[in-house]
Amino acid sequence: MKALDGIKIIDFTHVQAGPACTQLLAWFGADVIKVERPGSGDVTRNQLRDIPDADALYFTQLNSNKRSLTLDTKTKEGKEVLEKLIKVSDVMVENFGPGALDRMGFPWKRILELNPKMIMASVKGFSEGHHYEDLKVYENVAQCAGGAASTTGFWDGPPTVSGAALGDSNTGMHLAIGILTALRMRDKTGKGQKVAVSMQDACLNLCRVKLRDQLRLDRLGYLEEYPQYPHGKFTDVVPRGGNAGGGGQPGWVLKCKGWETDPNAYIYFTIQGHAWEPICDAIGKPEWKTDPAYTTAKARQPHIFDIFKTIEEFIKDKTKYEAVDIFRKFDIPCAPVLSMKEIANDPSLRKSGTIAEVDHKVRGKYLTVGSPIKFSDMTVEITGSPLLGEHTDEVLAELGYTPQQIAAMHETKAV
Repeated sequence: MKALDGIKIIDFTHVQAGPACTQLLAWFGADVIKVERPGSGDVTRNQLRDIPDADALYFTQLNSNKRSLTLDTKTKEGKEVLEKLIKVSDVMVENFGPGALDRMGFPWKRILELNPKMIMASVKGFSEGHHYEDLKVYENVAQCAGGAASTTGFWDGPPTVSGAALGDSNTGMHLAIGILTALRMRDKTGKGQKVAVSMQDACLNLCRVKLRDQLRLDRLGYLEEYPQYPHGKFTDVVPRGGNAGGGGQPGWVLKCKGWETDPNAYIYFTIQGHAWEPICDAIGKPEWKTDPAYTTAKARQPHIFDIFKTIEEFIKDKTKYEAVDIFRKFDIPCAPVLSMKEIANDPSLRKSGTIAEVDHKVRGKYLTVGSPIKFSDMTVEITGSPLLGEHTDEVLAELGYTPQQIAAMHETKAV
């Protein structure tokens, strides 16, 4: 039994933000029917292909556990299928451009007429009414508009976007929360409603600590935990802090053995106040525990990079794994900088299901992400992504179409 058994979702999404949302719900038991254009489907089926004529990994990693229905909603038959599907579904998720559903003949008013309990969930670039409402938004556009890029990178360089999908997958996660909330509300009221998350808003939600810092900077004129303090200068905006934590515990990326040839031979090391004495013991500097120049965070900040240099000297002949094994014994917050290759082959991540190997009818076995959320009483199983239109006949039969009617729709290319 899965938590979302019995919930049927029409997945009218493409690329990343919407599919990330619906995939998460599919993992938890929802019947997610991905509606795709006949003959082509989601654009990511073809983007960045590594195997000719096989769905690209871009698609497979965002569409596991789903069923694929091809449908041409421009045809009379296609519209009739969608009407029937709306009547028996709980949620419709879309990330079309503004007005696309209206032009398709399915405005919100019409959807409510067909199913008053429908939850209509939308991914947008900017919130409704925003002055950039009509602007097309992709991952890095969202990171820049959401405040992330302006605070990422080094102070002597340009704004930098993150490798993490703060605009796309993050927005999908937020939308999934909104959908579950709306379903819970429907349990109480019996009514459907619209739910929307903008990519700008989702990025900003992850940058709240930087907004906090802006407010502090407005009041104080400086930020003690940033590398610019006390020797540098602050302007009137939150600066880029390089690899500083920005959360009150100074942190930095430190070189380990092999850094000259291995771009990821580093650890991230954090100096928390309660861990200061263990740090001194770990690196063989017991005198620092009582030296007034080191005993408080405020005293350490003026020469924080000298401290990091000393720690780096201590680990220069140790691999990143050896360094972390030393520091973990002292309960010091740190971690190796792991490459994607190391993560893909991490036995712990395989065992926990965070990385899953699944079968695909064309690709064979492939790696994908698994559920980052773990449950004590529910197993999250990951299955391969569907082929284009793989479940079309199956879904149509469930909607009451006869084999003859299904064959006729294939003939007219309505499906």
